[in-house]
Amino acid sequence: MKKFTMGLATIALGCSMLVAGSAIAAEQYGKPTKVTEWIFQPCFDSSDAGWGNGVVPWIKAVEEATEGTVKIKLEPAGAITSGSEAFGAAAAGMIDGYAGWATVYGGDMPEGMLAFGMAMGADNYRDAWAAMFGDPKYRIGEIVKKAANDRNLQWVGWTSQGPNAMFTKFPVHKWEDLTGKKMRAGGPQALFHAAMGGAPVSMGGGDIYTAIKLGTIDGTYWDTGGIDDMAFQEVIKYATMPGWCPSQHQEIYVNLDKWKALNQWQRDKINSIFESTYFETSRLHAVGVKDALDILVKAGGEVITMSDEEVARMREKAIKEVWPAVAEKSEGNAKGVALWKEFLQDIGEL
Repeated sequence: MKKFTMGLATIALGCSMLVAGSAIAAEQYGKPTKVTEWIFQPCFDSSDAGWGNGVVPWIKAVEEATEGTVKIKLEPAGAITSGSEAFGAAAAGMIDGYAGWATVYGGDMPEGMLAFGMAMGADNYRDAWAAMFGDPKYRIGEIVKKAANDRNLQWVGWTSQGPNAMFTKFPVHKWEDLTGKKMRAGGPQALFHAAMGGAPVSMGGGDIYTAIKLGTIDGTYWDTGGIDDMAFQEVIKYATMPGWCPSQHQEIYVNLDKWKALNQWQRDKINSIFESTYFETSRLHAVGVKDALDILVKAGGEVITMSDEEVARMREKAIKEVWPAVAEKSEGNAKGVALWKEFLQDIGEL
């Protein structure tokens, strides 16, 4: 009886090894036969510069890299859920992917502020890349990746939209010129504007044009390449560079369960285009910045570039008063802010 029982155990073990071997064989590394379809909804629509110069090129690169085994349908904000709820919807699996800024200015994931761009932080997208991923000394992006995973998301795309500048009815040559001025600003923008003595006003993007025209606000902070999409050149007079953030960024996330449902080959292919799409889409935005400023000037507006001395002065004030407020929001933020400061010191900006 004992020998019989041992025989059954041996047979069972052999069968289990056979099944395991079959599973391993079925999961061999390579292009799958199954096509995965995702639905993405950013927190903005097709009128935003982040659509054509950010999300669309990334989707094209993903579909090409995965050889058509991942297909993505892009929907505008409001198609499935509101723009403000899209980040949470992606985390919950209501939609498969999301694109936006600092998870709507850091409300749902404070660490998103580290990727969005620090007040008077990196001067350009190349420096931003070095701090976030390029230089192993810093790798601030790993903090954001972990925070995203903790919220059931995978960070898969990143784009610099260029300067998030000041678009105003009044000239700005130094930070004191902002004192008492009402500007549309959210999240870290609001922290910055308040630190400069201004009065930040929260409102939806669609209300900004009318509010400026009616005098409800004196101006807005906005990504420079997108001002013509919003027709701001019709209601503002000045664009002040580099604004509050010389290199503002947009992030793209995928629901973590949907990400894990891909095979390793597909995940590797999508990861492989993270850096290349960052530089390509950032370049596209840089071109858009020039075009938008040309439109402003042709409309009778003026572009003001603050002096190096004033930029340094404003950066010192931002790091002293704004960065600590960002650091207080989470342990990851505190670590990231410290690394950002170290990076700027190392490259001679502080």
